[in-house]
Amino acid sequence: MQVVEALARALRVFDAERELLFRLAGHASPGLGVVSSRITPSVQRLLDRPAHTPVAVFDATWTLIVANAPYDALMGPTTSWRGIERNSVWRHLVGPGIRVVHTAEQQAEFEGALVADLRLTAARYPAGQWLKQLTRDLAAQSPRFVNLWESGVLEPHQDFGRRKVIDHPDVGHITLDCDTLIVAADDVRIMIYTAEPETEDAERLALAIVLGTHSLTTG
Repeated sequence: MQVVEALARALRVFDAERELLFRLAGHASPGLGVVSSRITPSVQRLLDRPAHTPVAVFDATWTLIVANAPYDALMGPTTSWRGIERNSVWRHLVGPGIRVVHTAEQQAEFEGALVADLRLTAARYPAGQWLKQLTRDLAAQSPRFVNLWESGVLEPHQDFGRRKVIDHPDVGHITLDCDTLIVAADDVRIMIYTAEPETEDAERLALAIVLGTHSLTTG
């Protein structure tokens, strides 16, 4: 099913054509009981157009669906991430994290909000097998996840419209605005990083994108 979903994204098909692809492959099209990893043509255009703006799209479990080249230049190449490595909850609680700089207090708050958001998602998608496997894997690997999950907190993730500091290996710290847009129909999150124009941070972001894009291309 994941292969068919990836093919539908690559072909940028509309709803009816997507339904046909699933039927031809012998699958029922994912319904409301399963977390969607669908990228609509309009969201894909948003990814394609901002050549100098880092943009990434996550599903309702905060698993990365796709990111554009500027995002990879800023955060490091995401194309090498596989399976559970693409999930933000796992990356922060078990894996290497990302390049965002947090204080200990901010990190604790961020982790709690991510797990609370995941609990809300689990309640919305009881039939999602990947979601069930994700929570099992997190529980097996992270006592911190178990404590947060069993706390019963259901406050949704509020890390929207706030400034973040990115520790880039070539240009140093970059302070950026991070805005997250939610596409309600598909329950996906679009994360966009921008810098205030004509600032040192804007210059650092531009340099990071040039260096990172060159590295990704030559690599």
